[in-house]
Amino acid sequence: MASRRVALEVLARVEDEGAYANLALSPVLERSGLGERDRALVTDLVYGTLRRRRALDHLVDRFLADPPPAAARRALRLGAYQLVERPEIPSYAAVSATVGAAPKRLRGLVNAVLRRVAEAPVEYPDEATALSYPDWVLARLTEDLGRERALGALAAMNEPARTHVRADGYVQDPASGMVAAAVLDALPPGRTAARPARVADLCAAPGGKATALAAPDVWVVAGDVAPVRAGLVVGNAARTGAAGVAVVVADASAPPLRAGWFDGVLVDAPCSGLGVLRRRPDARWRVDPDAPGRLAAVQRRMVDAAVGLLAPGGVLTYSVCTLTAAETLGIDDHLAGHHRDLEPLAPPEGWERWGRGGLLLPQAAGADGMALFQYRRPSREGRPGRRDS
Repeated sequence: MASRRVALEVLARVEDEGAYANLALSPVLERSGLGERDRALVTDLVYGTLRRRRALDHLVDRFLADPPPAAARRALRLGAYQLVERPEIPSYAAVSATVGAAPKRLRGLVNAVLRRVAEAPVEYPDEATALSYPDWVLARLTEDLGRERALGALAAMNEPARTHVRADGYVQDPASGMVAAAVLDALPPGRTAARPARVADLCAAPGGKATALAAPDVWVVAGDVAPVRAGLVVGNAARTGAAGVAVVVADASAPPLRAGWFDGVLVDAPCSGLGVLRRRPDARWRVDPDAPGRLAAVQRRMVDAAVGLLAPGGVLTYSVCTLTAAETLGIDDHLAGHHRDLEPLAPPEGWERWGRGGLLLPQAAGADGMALFQYRRPSREGRPGRRDS
């Protein structure tokens, strides 16, 4: 029962106060006094209930005459998640523990409805409800990726996220690590500790990629427009021992950095996040249909600014953790039309070809969905670039 009470507390913060699940969960768990096993259960209950919200509401609403109070709705979703998605939990235990964690005045309603859910067949009216996504997300990804790949990606993002702990202790999704590896692989040869390669990471917070890039022969300028978020980079650089990271508060669309000076520029741009929905379970309900187009305008300004920072032979890396065409192929089209001297590089091994760049689908990679595009500025000698298309 204690685990369900903690889960309901976090769900209330997310749904009533607008808190982000990943930020709300940790402090509540820290003061809960729960053991490791129960903490894992709470995490799954919170994330799973948020991911499956639309599907759970459908299963519950069949037995409601009127919309229930918000607290009852949360408890019903939580109970239905256990009944449908956690078959190893006996039905009687799921119902009893959830009813006991609900407010007293609502326990009769919660008990009656959950018992009916437990006995009824699990049926959904359409794919968007079955997958538990807004209609527009299914429609957009189907249009951009094709039906089979879209359905596969959405199904994969309903599974718990994998984590990878780097040697320096930083927890990072494998897809983000692949982006950092692509940046390093594209840097010009011959760098040394005395003459390190210079890399600008323009959207660096919280610092996972910047700290992965830093090395004795690679010096990183990591920027973020928000001072608080820039502070996250400072803290993570200190914790991982990444000494070669200089942090600045800067707008990526107008970075106060020296033009033509960087061997590599990374724009890991803010995006609609439709490739990381298993890691951010509440994001599917926050993002709106206009977000991809709105954010693509921001992304275009950022890559335009980034091009000007490249030294001859330097490489621009553009990455986003989304799967929409507007924020991936659309940005590549913009660069092709406005920066024709840039030489596109073929995607590294492990990336599916996506236009002139690469794509990671969550169902294929077992990681976050991610898109990557790289471009080399011609050197003064006209030397061809690595992995030229």
